[in-house]
Amino acid sequence: MLIPKKTIFVALFYQAMTQTIINWYLQHKRDLPWRETQDPYHIWISEIILQQTRVAQGLDYYLRFISKFPTVGDLACADEDEVLRMWQGLGYYSRARNIHTAAREIQTHFNGNFPSSYNEIRSLKGIGPYTAAAIASFAFKLPHAAIDGNVYRVLSRLFDIDTPIDSTEGKKLFEALANELLDQKRPDLFNQAMMEFGAIQCTPQSPDCNNCPLNISCLALANGRVNELPVKKGKTKIKSRYLHFFEVEYNGKLILEQRKNDDIWKGLFQLPLIETHNESPIEKNAILKLFKASEITHITLMREYKHILSHQHLYCKFYKLEIQAKQPVEHFIYIERPDIEKYAIPRIIEKYFEET
Repeated sequence: MLIPKKTIFVALFYQAMTQTIINWYLQHKRDLPWRETQDPYHIWISEIILQQTRVAQGLDYYLRFISKFPTVGDLACADEDEVLRMWQGLGYYSRARNIHTAAREIQTHFNGNFPSSYNEIRSLKGIGPYTAAAIASFAFKLPHAAIDGNVYRVLSRLFDIDTPIDSTEGKKLFEALANELLDQKRPDLFNQAMMEFGAIQCTPQSPDCNNCPLNISCLALANGRVNELPVKKGKTKIKSRYLHFFEVEYNGKLILEQRKNDDIWKGLFQLPLIETHNESPIEKNAILKLFKASEITHITLMREYKHILSHQHLYCKFYKLEIQAKQPVEHFIYIERPDIEKYAIPRIIEKYFEET
């Protein structure tokens, strides 16, 4: 698709479409706390939390996080373990590590003041084009179109565009189109309206096209292609992983380890783990080596879970294990069982303790 030349007619058409979406938003918008502030730090935290997280779940996390770290300086001064603990249950923990790093960048490079230009915001760790545009427009009213999944869906349907949204060509096309529609004087209102319209009205499944204020203008509806759009090049390959966790006590204390590898759950604490390549039974020698033990006294399979992530399916088995070990293992942490609440642990391990 080529964007029409900006004739007076096209400009008026775009202006009418933009105003219709804004009017719809003012009538139907949800009451959310980050919409009541222009504090770029609070807006930033809300945007990061809402990545890969539903609003209903993210709201409580946002309120707790802002209460714990009310300013960017508070976040910068916190320990990473403390930040991860507040993030526990949200998943995608790289988001928490990135905002912690970015908060320290703000302290170091911007004298503790949140940067106020798009390029400076974009330079922070973990902030991409969408998040930078959202912060720039919501906090500073800068004219940058914020294009998230909701906006891609709205635009692809309104203009019947089947160019893949995850292609270089598609990203350029949708960015140009969104900026053509952008209300230059009210970019914050426009961006909020577009995202809310996609979240509530132009939904991924079964959109209510009959009651859509733009149904007369929607080319996908006219062409019977609403359910085909937007288009992606291909699905991400899902990787299966097989994780074996061991609940073990040594001298009356529970054993944990901190995940160091650059992988999911990096920096979080977990029960000692052995990962295998398939569903085959765990080898006895591997367990003895992990704990530097001479003998397994007793082992019981307690729970099995399938934990689904966006790019991975985790097949998790939890065992209660009794061993004969002469000395503690250096990289293990030995804690009193009630103190587990003080550590940031993956949701799947938290679930195991809740159910056993």
